[in-house]
Amino acid sequence: MRSPSPRKLRHGRSLAPEHHSGSAQCGRERGPVGLEAQSDMQAGAEGGFFLRRRSRSADTVRLRKRKSALYSAAPGAGGERGPELFGENIYLVLFTITLRVLNCFLVQTSFVPDEYWQSLEVAHHMVFNYGYLTWEWAEGLRGYSYPLLFATIYRVLQLLANDDVQLLIWIPRLVQAVLSALADVKLYSLVRHLDNAETAKWVYLCQLCSWFTWYCCTRTLTNTMETVLTIFALFYYPMEGSKTRSRHFWQEQKKVDLVLYTYIPVGLVTLGISLIIDRVFFGEWILVQLKFLKFNVLQNLGTFYGSHPWHWYLTQGLPVILGTHLPFFIHGCIQAPKRYRILLVVVVWTVLVYSTLSHKEFRFIYPVLPFCMVFCGYSLKQLKTWKKSAITFLLLSNLLPALYMGLIHQRGSLDVMIHMQQLCNNSSNQSWASVFVMMPCHSTPFYSHVHCPLPMRFLRCPPDLTGKESYLDEADIFYSNPLKWLNEEFCNGTLPTHLVFFSVLEQEISSFLVLNGYERTTTVFHTHMPQGRIGSHIYVYTRRVK
Repeated sequence: MRSPSPRKLRHGRSLAPEHHSGSAQCGRERGPVGLEAQSDMQAGAEGGFFLRRRSRSADTVRLRKRKSALYSAAPGAGGERGPELFGENIYLVLFTITLRVLNCFLVQTSFVPDEYWQSLEVAHHMVFNYGYLTWEWAEGLRGYSYPLLFATIYRVLQLLANDDVQLLIWIPRLVQAVLSALADVKLYSLVRHLDNAETAKWVYLCQLCSWFTWYCCTRTLTNTMETVLTIFALFYYPMEGSKTRSRHFWQEQKKVDLVLYTYIPVGLVTLGISLIIDRVFFGEWILVQLKFLKFNVLQNLGTFYGSHPWHWYLTQGLPVILGTHLPFFIHGCIQAPKRYRILLVVVVWTVLVYSTLSHKEFRFIYPVLPFCMVFCGYSLKQLKTWKKSAITFLLLSNLLPALYMGLIHQRGSLDVMIHMQQLCNNSSNQSWASVFVMMPCHSTPFYSHVHCPLPMRFLRCPPDLTGKESYLDEADIFYSNPLKWLNEEFCNGTLPTHLVFFSVLEQEISSFLVLNGYERTTTVFHTHMPQGRIGSHIYVYTRRVK
């Protein structure tokens, strides 16, 4: 630092107003540092040594202030975080969307029938006025709100005269993928607000590398949309430490006002919209939620599609969907602070309530998986050693099942529909071709994956709603004696031109195939793990035209 001139030392006090003018401008930029420098200059009249020593001290303070301001701008610390989209850094949002779009194209297998029969098939029927609606729609057990999303997409494509079957298949899935990506971002934002960006980073990583999330989040399942909406709702839940303006019932002093002026209006609007949508498409007023509750909970008729022991979710369901995240989830539950306890309560409560129902499926508890990822992420953050090894283990151990389940296991149900689409490419084929799918009911998609009025039939399996103990659906009767059923069903009727069935059935009905001039024209791989009525391959047999 240059030493003050003798003139300035001699007239230190007379120079104070001049210095004050400069420090005022500096003060607007650096705050208290400029004022401190002013007092140093005023005190400098006592001698040059003290002025020189205090000036150095002031410069040091300035440098520290600047350094502190620079690091305070880190993400999650309240500083500048770059351009934003959807409340988060735009690059984070775009990366997540890109990853989920890639996720969508790397899932080419079927999971459960509902991803088609309770969404895309319904939407196709709503817009194009042909297709098949399952028995639930005849009984009013399903609502049209979710299929309406895809029906809107189909309607736009129809108006644009661009309703190609591939667009009907992929655009709904891409829309679901984008919604899931936005939910991933919201989960990151939630943890960043509750804790910090470091914890949010690990939770985000766990969410993205979860094999079951990868497997489900782009499927057109109601459970997938439930998971998306659950994350959005969780972001606005008034947890301890969150910045939401939502009001917590137990912490609210005016509970009656909260219920009367917030909860009830929101509930009535939501229920009213659902009622109106169902009224439009059912043609009558139906309270779907009540019918669904009566069928699945009060009457417990869901057992018709299988039943499991009460502990299934604890011993199989939750461990399977968590996969190798399980030890991190347990560790995170132990290490997480008390403000996260409400999330654990939700997980336990949901699993216990669902355990009281006899019919259980992995996808039913999918909406609590993001809650579990919060604890897994907190576990990773707390690791002091082996952190890189743990991350590598999580990535590799989830990548393998994600790719196998998404690209290989049970892909035949979709691949065989490509061959059915070829029957629609030639208009002359539609006039004579017909398809009979002799597989467990709803094993394949239907008209949403063909998109032409090709005569198609499958084995039906509606449950008995009359209470008959000896009731058997059409699929059960068929599989009890397939050859007998075929001979009786088509003894005087017109035979279908194409038969589709699993490989395990071929030998049993071979005499019928030979007698009626069928020959195998297509073989499609389905799974490495055949069981029961489900074979490793799907065969398409075509009847020779005489």
